[in-house]
Amino acid sequence: MEINVRDDRKIVEVWLTKGEKQGQALGEEMKKLYQKYKKEKYLVAAFMSGDQDLAEETSALLCYNRKSLAEREVCKKRPHASKSAVMR
Repeated sequence: MEINVRDDRKIVEVWLTKGEKQGQALGEEMKKLYQKYKKEKYLVAAFMSGDQDLAEETSALLCYNRKSLAEREVCKKRPHASKSAVMR
């Protein structure tokens, strides 16, 4: 587990490996961490390793975002175009 406290942003980042993300002991430790920083009005963000291919999933996300942006641009240019018409 890696914990990064960003005082300038009031954020606590918790990075967990695949092996660390399960177990009762971790749950108790995370609960204590959340309670501690909640009092100081910090946001605690937990990042957990996944089981999917990072490059493949990142590529899919970028493609989705690009398509979504293109659809919004078309809708701006055509005030009467509906989203369903753009997707065809």
